[in-house]
Amino acid sequence: CSSLAIGTTAGYRLFSLSSVEQLDQVHESNEIPDVYIVERLFSSSLVVVVSHAKPQQMNVYHFKKGTEICNYSYSSKILSIRLNRQRLVVCLEESIYIHNIKDMKLLKTILDTPPNTTGLCALSINHANSYLAYPGSATSGEIVLYDGNTLKTACTIPAHDGPLAALAFNSTGSKLASASEKGTVIRVFSIPGGQKLYEFRRGMKRYVNISSLVFSMDSQFLCASSNTETVHIFKLEHLTDSRPEEPPTWSGYMGKMFQAATNYLPAQVSGMMSQDRAFATVRLNISGQRNICALSTIQKLPRLLVTTSDGHLYIYNLDPQDGGECVLIKDHSLLGSGKMEENKENDLQPPVPQSYAATVARQSTVPSTSTMPGYSEDGGALRGEVIPEHEFATGPVCLDDENEFPPVSI
Repeated sequence: CSSLAIGTTAGYRLFSLSSVEQLDQVHESNEIPDVYIVERLFSSSLVVVVSHAKPQQMNVYHFKKGTEICNYSYSSKILSIRLNRQRLVVCLEESIYIHNIKDMKLLKTILDTPPNTTGLCALSINHANSYLAYPGSATSGEIVLYDGNTLKTACTIPAHDGPLAALAFNSTGSKLASASEKGTVIRVFSIPGGQKLYEFRRGMKRYVNISSLVFSMDSQFLCASSNTETVHIFKLEHLTDSRPEEPPTWSGYMGKMFQAATNYLPAQVSGMMSQDRAFATVRLNISGQRNICALSTIQKLPRLLVTTSDGHLYIYNLDPQDGGECVLIKDHSLLGSGKMEENKENDLQPPVPQSYAATVARQSTVPSTSTMPGYSEDGGALRGEVIPEHEFATGPVCLDDENEFPPVSI
């Protein structure tokens, strides 16, 4: 969550998110119009672009050198693309293609997947755990967990009764969050076992379409946004284990009895009882627009970022101790001429406790690439599989001018 990529009718733009006040544009391209997919590989120079002009073609660029690495054409419209340092995944409505990102070779084609009209899928950003999740049914909330390193199905998870609407891995690939089209319940599962760890309720009054589901980098928080004006942030903790000591009253005694009873109830029931309220919320000034959220650490403090389809980036402060209503501190226009919109609430925002900030801002440990399980670069498509028409650049993909590739400190 250190950079932002947006597709526009004119092309695409890349921004750096290192500061609250200043939004730095890293790159702008107007070579391909009507870009509806743009995915950047962390902080490297590799960017994948798909446009409405050629919705069946994926173009991979080294944007700092201004060169095209390769392009692939597929049998139908590309609905989504996911990538980490090991794999590049292309999702069509009824098939999924897995490429080796080091040389862009096609490693696996998963054919005849259930109809997936939105291209819903998630890929772990931790390439040591290159797990891929996608819907296993068009009518129920079954999740297929696929191991992108071994190229085998790991398990299936019966996550919801209704069809899936959102999927997201945490940063290490050890947890997977999901939501159905109802949008009332969000569940978190352990990976690769598929056991349910948490269940959050975001409301019973109305069905919503959850468009964005994301963990914080330390996996302490989970954010869900929808087509409504409210963004919910849940804290991943077992509340029954951390409640303060009750006073010696009848109500306190009954509370303890109820707490003890939850330990004997099925995990699904006890989870519902203890995780039914959002830890923090945001009320956007817009409703009905698609938006994407991120929980990030900017200038050593936890922030909630919300990007809306009308071209705005909203930055909120998140109080990691007490939660509550998050306060808007900055509104950036992503489509303007570089002028940033000031927000008068900057001086009114109370400081966030520094103790947590120091914890969140700690540098994540990225193991050396030599110890990470990978997949052979000379691997290719299995016999009998459909290989799309493609055009390789000469030699393997090389981003030698980027110190962040492969290891990146996030």
